[in-house]
Amino acid sequence: MKKFAGLIAMSILGTTVETAVAEDIVAARNIRAGSVISASDIVTPADRFALRRAVDIIGKEASRAFYQGQAIDETNLRPPTLIKRNSIVQMEFARGTMTISAEGRALDNGALGDRIRVMNLGSKRIVTVVVTGSDSVKANI
Repeated sequence: MKKFAGLIAMSILGTTVETAVAEDIVAARNIRAGSVISASDIVTPADRFALRRAVDIIGKEASRAFYQGQAIDETNLRPPTLIKRNSIVQMEFARGTMTISAEGRALDNGALGDRIRVMNLGSKRIVTVVVTGSDSVKANI
């Protein structure tokens, strides 16, 4: 029925419709939400454009579950989480050439470059900082 409706639309518009079919990137196994996607998690695409998209997907984190054989939608991917909520992080406060280091407890999850809240364990103050690496954050005073 859809094919017939498309033919009617083409005859009314008087144009031909060309469709570009991009090869989907498919999960090779079940991928849980929060997992970082590796090359072994996806079926290697034959199309070179899909292969480029696959390279962009590798290293990202799934924000929802993907099942084996299911197409991986890039809108359900995010940068990998470097800091988990409630983890202990090393805070660095910088002003000019002076730096102060302290330990804190992360109050949010965060990826590289994200702004998160951290509670300074010494003073119990909550500070907004930028994630600079795995278990490290930086704040400007």
